[in-house]
Amino acid sequence: MTQVMLKQVTKQYESQTVIERLNLTIPDGSFTVLVGPSGCGKSTTLRMIAGLESVTSGEIWIGDQMVNDVSPGKRDIAMVFQNYALYPTMSVFDNIGFGLRNRGVSRTETKKLVEEIAEVVGLTEYLKRKPSQLSGGQRQRVALARAMVKKPKVFLMDEPLSNLDAKLRHQMRVELTALHKQMGTTFVYVTHDQVEAMTMGDQIVVMNQGKIQQVASPIDLYSMPENLFVAQFIGSPPMNIVKIRNHPFCVVGFRPEKAKIDVQNRNGQATVLDIGLTFEGTLVSREILGSEMLYYVQVNQERIVVKGSAESIIELGTSVRVSVEAKHLYFFHKETGIRMTGEQVRGIRNALVGGIA
Repeated sequence: MTQVMLKQVTKQYESQTVIERLNLTIPDGSFTVLVGPSGCGKSTTLRMIAGLESVTSGEIWIGDQMVNDVSPGKRDIAMVFQNYALYPTMSVFDNIGFGLRNRGVSRTETKKLVEEIAEVVGLTEYLKRKPSQLSGGQRQRVALARAMVKKPKVFLMDEPLSNLDAKLRHQMRVELTALHKQMGTTFVYVTHDQVEAMTMGDQIVVMNQGKIQQVASPIDLYSMPENLFVAQFIGSPPMNIVKIRNHPFCVVGFRPEKAKIDVQNRNGQATVLDIGLTFEGTLVSREILGSEMLYYVQVNQERIVVKGSAESIIELGTSVRVSVEAKHLYFFHKETGIRMTGEQVRGIRNALVGGIA
């Protein structure tokens, strides 16, 4: 097991800065997920750790060694790619054992190691098959087994499940998490899917435009977002953000599942009560998600989402009231996006009486 550290790491392509003075510690034995929208720099960061991209400035440490000038093959890492990168003419056995033979491991030892890893990932009965004879999930297991058999200090994974269908992707998430617990090795995993990040990682790094927005556990990331970007990127559906009519420098946010919706025939403005915030609007759309329902409510110029029960369905066009308890409200500075806390929030609550814009 090995800690990975990035110190003031910057990556530039000619005049374009992709990563800017990035500092990150990936704890020994953790399952750390880098998540963010396309182009945010997460894959570039992973490739710099692997040695596939050079560092413009700063330092990368794997364990007690700075590896800026160390070749990828000598960093004692293993990388799993999105496209599996299997050899189509080789059997599963040969694909898994290819790296061992290149390192001079004997045929007897290679056979032993490959069979051990094949048992762990459930590929024993497929060792003689070619990749073309396997399903997508099985090919992904071969790619994982090929990385695992080298027993590296660090596993690097660049969106390894993105080519799988939804059901298989869920299955592989469970298997990868179980493998990590079994092996105890440091995992660094890149994805743009925040559901993958939340369900797999014990440390999540949210990135945007080459900068880290927040590093936290899944629970802390969801319940205590540090800024507007994190609040709206993490969560499905994302957090509702509405403008406050009497407070030009602040917006208020709340999670769709924390709001309550009921039919309300009278008209009125948003008010601050013991429950926090209430306002009225019109139900303009809805989505059925099995036992749950997503309601889309138009309130003045804002459209908000409320997650409710599908047991009693509200008809489109109905006037409804939405309420949110005070403890579930978040306040953000409109310009900086930073979440406000403590004394900053107390003076803002009174502005809610004027309603939302």
